[in-house]
Amino acid sequence: MVSADKIVQEPLRPSVVQMPATPMGSERMEMRKRQMSVQQESAAGETAPSQQDQQDQPGQPGQANPRGSNACCFCWCCCCSCSWNEDRDERNRKASYDVKEGTSDCEDCPMPTLEEVHSWGQSFDKLMCCPAGRNSFRQFLRTEFSEENMLFWLACEEFSKDANKTPVEERARAIYEDYISILSPKEVSLDSRVRETINRNIQEPNLQTFEDAQVQIYTLMQRDSYPRYMNSSAYKNLLNTLSEQSPES
Repeated sequence: MVSADKIVQEPLRPSVVQMPATPMGSERMEMRKRQMSVQQESAAGETAPSQQDQQDQPGQPGQANPRGSNACCFCWCCCCSCSWNEDRDERNRKASYDVKEGTSDCEDCPMPTLEEVHSWGQSFDKLMCCPAGRNSFRQFLRTEFSEENMLFWLACEEFSKDANKTPVEERARAIYEDYISILSPKEVSLDSRVRETINRNIQEPNLQTFEDAQVQIYTLMQRDSYPRYMNSSAYKNLLNTLSEQSPES
């Protein structure tokens, strides 16, 4: 009996050693799958902490900026990894050359007269020379999602007339970021020649840096938007309203 048990048990020893081989291989596969899934999750979540930090700390851009040391020398250009672009919102609040706060909808001006509104139909120059005309035209451009053209033109006007109040370089950077940079949501449409000229001159800006661009946008509004404005209900309704209010009517 003893010898028989030994004979039965001895063949079982190799099978006991070999049985865990298959589970060990599957465990390795499971380990590899887990490692790959962890790597994928970590790669996908690399940008999440910075976005969460921005949500948890509103109004404090740039504090958790891991790329601050990589800022390029010309920060106001098109470098998307530059720290200058990452705190753009804060900078624009301080140095934007849009129409000033409190007059975001229109310039300060009296109600136009009937004669003034009639004169707007004579030429685009007369419309743009009248503050009330610019206001009415700007509101029309807003309905066509092209208000940035008027905002850029106004910014250039202020830029050229405000030589002593703020350094030229700071004001030029603000205009470039607001209306020329391809990263701006208010980028105006310029041809390649004018854009390349600005990109060269912005390194050492002067009061004539945006002169060609301003003329081009003015011409664009005159040829494209102005005829539609003259045929719009906005202009016709204003003309009818003033006609009804006129003592002569």
